[in-house]
Amino acid sequence: MERLTGQLDVIVDNIAKVSQVATPDVPATSHPIPLENVYRADEVGATLTLAQALQNAPDAADGRFRVTAILGEEQ
Repeated sequence: MERLTGQLDVIVDNIAKVSQVATPDVPATSHPIPLENVYRADEVGATLTLAQALQNAPDAADGRFRVTAILGEEQ
């Protein structure tokens, strides 16, 4: 209880400090530097053939990777 009380005091003190600075003329921000997404055009590039994609697979069947079931049970 004593340790948690001390931690809670620190939290309350820090909230009080932020409340002193947060005035109506200071806009709320989630990040100090404005962010913007940078997108590139979707362009189809070189892709693997089915045989190339499966060539190093430990197990394959019907043109797909063959893996054990998520729960470890074979289906």
